[in-house]
Amino acid sequence: MHGEHTDERSADSACVIDVDDLPDGLVVTDRDGHVLSVNRAATRLTGIAGDQAVGRHVRDVFSFRDHDGRDWWKWLDTYGGLSTRTRQPELPLRTPGGQEMHVAARLVRRPERGGEIVRVVITMRDAGARARIERSRADLVSTVAHELRSPLTSVKGFTATLLAKWTRFTDDQKLVMLETVNADADRVTRLITELLDVSRIESGRLEIHRQVVDIPARVQKIIDGRVAAGEPEGRFLLRVLGELPETWLDQDKIDQVLANLMENAVRHGRGTVTIVVEPNQWGVTVSVRDQGEGIPPELATRVFRQFWRGNARRRGGTGLGLFIVKGLIEAHGGSISVQRGPEGGAEFRFMVPTGTPDFA
Repeated sequence: MHGEHTDERSADSACVIDVDDLPDGLVVTDRDGHVLSVNRAATRLTGIAGDQAVGRHVRDVFSFRDHDGRDWWKWLDTYGGLSTRTRQPELPLRTPGGQEMHVAARLVRRPERGGEIVRVVITMRDAGARARIERSRADLVSTVAHELRSPLTSVKGFTATLLAKWTRFTDDQKLVMLETVNADADRVTRLITELLDVSRIESGRLEIHRQVVDIPARVQKIIDGRVAAGEPEGRFLLRVLGELPETWLDQDKIDQVLANLMENAVRHGRGTVTIVVEPNQWGVTVSVRDQGEGIPPELATRVFRQFWRGNARRRGGTGLGLFIVKGLIEAHGGSISVQRGPEGGAEFRFMVPTGTPDFA
């Protein structure tokens, strides 16, 4: 018997070490509700450490109640209900301090099928995080509706006018209308592409197809495209420092990152846009610098959030570009940050590892 208890304690200790790595809060009680263990995430969520809770009744420590004030533990009723019951669905609950959480429970039985409850495993998640996600989704729907309305209204207006009064317009007037329709259709296409990227990033379904990518060559191609579209050639400066390692990246997605950062520097910055490509100890660092006003340090953590716009007075864009850039870089195993550049403007710096080719 003594050996069995020792093994059980060893298993429980191993369990405590493992559950501390879980992102959700976890509290384990006996069938009567006395706390056996509390993981690190639960302490972070509630402010109650394990040594404050172990041995006490969960009702006295956490005191979860629903929005009608009912005692959640009493409602759980570990001594009642069917012998086949093994879980309590996730519910929105509150602590006495008013903190909202989503709490669920698993009833551990011995024997597993139809046996008595021996432990209760309680999981908890911050309701505020979920509320922020829901607000973000609501903002996304609102932004999409707003961004789509303007070009679609324009397309509808011009096409209806052309269909109704085709013979009344000159060829030049028709050309202007059709060019406007084409530009607005491109705008809708870009928005839909951004939304698909956001969806893949948030769901973890973003696929990376690696090949050898010459980053300076990709930068130069984007510069050439912008110059051909009318930008002054002197607006851009490409600097390559040192010998670069071979990098295996998704070329289309790296092009998307570079184009977005350079567009951002042109739109919100001033002066020369400098792109510096240099090796680091595990890959390549790319810095995109402008000579504008820069980004205040207190806003540096916000720029990669959805719908962030550097200047509310400046129209254009959905505010999703930098969020997508961050997702694309992280999907490569890299990182991105923003800081004050050496000439006072903003400097976006991302690092990507050398990577390896994809194998089927």
